[in-house]
Amino acid sequence: MLVLVLFALPVWAADSSGATTAHGGGQAPDPDPMPRYELIIVEQRGCEWCRRWNEEIAPIYPKTSEGQFAPLRRVDLRALPDDLEVTRRLNFTPTFLIVKDGHEMARLEGYPGEDFFWPLISQMMSKHLGYDPTQVAQPES
Repeated sequence: MLVLVLFALPVWAADSSGATTAHGGGQAPDPDPMPRYELIIVEQRGCEWCRRWNEEIAPIYPKTSEGQFAPLRRVDLRALPDDLEVTRRLNFTPTFLIVKDGHEMARLEGYPGEDFFWPLISQMMSKHLGYDPTQVAQPES
């Protein structure tokens, strides 16, 4: 009886810097994925300030560098998702959460109006997520 045993041996290859790396023999684990950044709006039905934010900011947010960096996710105050970890109880709407990989990093409670919203959100993203508006690719028009 003949038994054939196959082994997947790594293949060594040099990259442009001259460093050698092994290939083959199985799938190498992916490097750490990019962190997932989000701006979460916590809202509720009948909230006048939520309605105002939705009229003034929501239509343009995805087109901004902030929106490209941290896409918007909507959450109902009475139905928080299991994949969201907040630092303390949510009491007010709207509340804006700066989130990294499902963890609250900072929050803005209430909507201060269009003129104050943008600098506050940008500053919070810069401080807690490393947001740099000069480094974010702008969407094509």
